[in-house]
Amino acid sequence: MSSFKYNNVYIKDYESIVGPTEANGNLSYPNIIEDYYYNEDKIEDAEIKMQNFCLNKICKRNNLNNKMDLIIGGDLMNQIAVTSYNLVNKNIPFLGVYNACSTFNESLIILANFLENNNIKNGLVITSSHNLNAERQYRFPIEYGAQKKAYSTFTTTGAICSLLTTEKTNIKIESSTIGKVIDYGIKDASNMGAVMAPSASDTLNTHLKELNRTIDYYDIIVTGDLGKIGGQIFLELIKEEHNLIPKSYMDAASILYKEEQKETFQGGSGPVVMPLVLFNKLLKENKYKKILLLATGSLHNPLMVNLKKSIPSITHAISIEVNSWYI
Repeated sequence: MSSFKYNNVYIKDYESIVGPTEANGNLSYPNIIEDYYYNEDKIEDAEIKMQNFCLNKICKRNNLNNKMDLIIGGDLMNQIAVTSYNLVNKNIPFLGVYNACSTFNESLIILANFLENNNIKNGLVITSSHNLNAERQYRFPIEYGAQKKAYSTFTTTGAICSLLTTEKTNIKIESSTIGKVIDYGIKDASNMGAVMAPSASDTLNTHLKELNRTIDYYDIIVTGDLGKIGGQIFLELIKEEHNLIPKSYMDAASILYKEEQKETFQGGSGPVVMPLVLFNKLLKENKYKKILLLATGSLHNPLMVNLKKSIPSITHAISIEVNSWYI
């Protein structure tokens, strides 16, 4: 079994911050930076500062100073450097994780199991991505001016931190499924939707089978950052391979930006995409009671792409049950 059920794991609070392109998109956010440098000299420091902002705000609001049992998180920079530098001198036990754009869900799964087994009473998950940092590392520096393909996605700039607890709230983490590494032989690092859609299909099918559920159990199925084309591939795969048709479906990356924001191509990308849509849209709308989050991640790096290796992917599932949103 790669799936787990939880009785005592709840989301208590969150904090997020986004960049200027995201602020001009379809959603509204509580905190926005006016430019990619966030009053820093280096873009790396800007991303660290975004994470630090979210962590400090949520700790202050919940009076968590020196009271945190654990923080789990990661980012897209080499060796999750942003998260590690953010937590210097924070005096919080830390588990650093990396599963590309599925890092947030992976962090939730690990923390939820600690909480469910009463190892700890509370914990934080944190992640971030930055357009200039990630594009430079995985593709080309923005200043280089390389032309992107029409099926490319746009790395989302933002950070998010969420507080989980055994204290009952209206937002329950009900179950989860750990994904498997899937590789359909695609080698194009610009075609992330096609790379990740097969793992999303596999994890969805595994989740439903292991928990003995039909797809209609969920009010909505949400994928992380497949993009518009990738989302269509996902719907075709689950129908053809598993005979599954969701009653409602959304790809988080596809709804972040407006149609006129042509520079975003197929939509957003990055580990912040799923939680940004969860906290700043799905939960605030108070429309869905049972939500399945399929956070997708591409597990390549520039070296493997340059060696012409095919690109593997992974998807982790989190099931959330909502009574009502509390903010």
